Amino acid sequence: MTSALPVGDAHPYLRAATAGVRHHTRALTQQPAPTSADRVHLDVVHAHLTALHQLLDHLAEATRPPHPAAGRHLATAHTRLWQSAAAVHDAFHLLPAVHETAPDTACHPERLPEGPPVLTICQRQLAASHAVRRKTTPSDLNTPLHGHTTSCSR
Repeated sequence: MTSALPVGDAHPYLRAATAGVRHHTRALTQQPAPTSADRVHLDVVHAHLTALHQLLDHLAEATRPPHPAAGRHLATAHTRLWQSAAAVHDAFHLLPAVHETAPDTACHPERLPEGPPVLTICQRQLAASHAVRRKTTPSDLNTPLHGHTTSCSR
């Protein structure tokens, strides 16, 4: 998929993140047997979704005053990203936890200041939930995307 916009150095980290997701997706689809999602994958995907959620929040706020219609579309995308992150968070907790025994010299993520990884995804989800609920009504959170119109022809 190519972009019609000129490719410069304005947003190299976003392009790198997109390329990384595409590469990972291709690597998964080229394997002979499809691999099931695991908690590590879902944790990383959740981190990506919540980072995009924050970015769209800032973009919607900055875009809304000069371009209200575009700002509303970005706000809708912001809400949909939160819904996606919530679904990934729920799937994370439905997968079985893998507990491996490690020697005492190994890294102990449960001793990290931010808590064990299973709590990190919950902390991220709570932060995203707080941000979306400050600006979104419950009916907006449950509104389906059906009936949404765009200016693009399909």
